[in-house]
Amino acid sequence: MEPRISVITLGVADLSRSYEFYKHGLGLPTTRTPDQGIVFFTTSGTALALYPYDRLAEDVGPGWDVPRSRFTGITLAHNVRERRQVGEVLALAAAAGAEIVKPAADTFWGGHSGYFADPDGYLWEVAWGAFEIDPDGSLQIP
Repeated sequence: MEPRISVITLGVADLSRSYEFYKHGLGLPTTRTPDQGIVFFTTSGTALALYPYDRLAEDVGPGWDVPRSRFTGITLAHNVRERRQVGEVLALAAAAGAEIVKPAADTFWGGHSGYFADPDGYLWEVAWGAFEIDPDGSLQIP
């Protein structure tokens, strides 16, 4: 297997609401709309997809259409190039309707980060420090 994650798909309760949050609230680029049944956003290296939760569970197979717990044990991360951008991205997310779960603060690992929850409760860490970001947006992990 090649070391690559091609798509991260989030099962969402309301595709239009989530589309608005990611497209217009956070400004992620896409050529898709909710009426197409699935929306893909272009990011550096990995696509982010939004798909109705019940249809995603159905695609996985019988027995997977169960309620999500509040904490799934998974977080998504958006690393920024400058420390100040952590607060700026958290403010952008809040203005788009996100819940700020953990305000920007210095971390035990010497960086600066905070968390927000999207309209479906998916947790995003906004982080600065630890890693360099290439011009194409990919992370350099030592």
